[in-house]
Amino acid sequence: MSKTTQTSQFQQALEAVEVLSLEDRAMLLDILQNRLRQERGNELPKEVAEVRQEYAEGNVKFGSVADFMVDLDESDWNLL
Repeated sequence: MSKTTQTSQFQQALEAVEVLSLEDRAMLLDILQNRLRQERGNELPKEVAEVRQEYAEGNVKFGSVADFMVDLDESDWNLL
């Protein structure tokens, strides 16, 4: 889906919500927040499994913020 199509659909959704009463918009907001919480809750076990897999494979590094900053400085990353 193109960015224009996504923007258009998002704009259409906003316009559809704007015609609802204040009470209906508040109810819609509550429903959306609950659904987002549920989706995030469903994602957590997947993320934990991924982190455990990375750890088991030895792909996890531990250190201080200073260590992290040194690693950033030594990397080939161009942050600009």
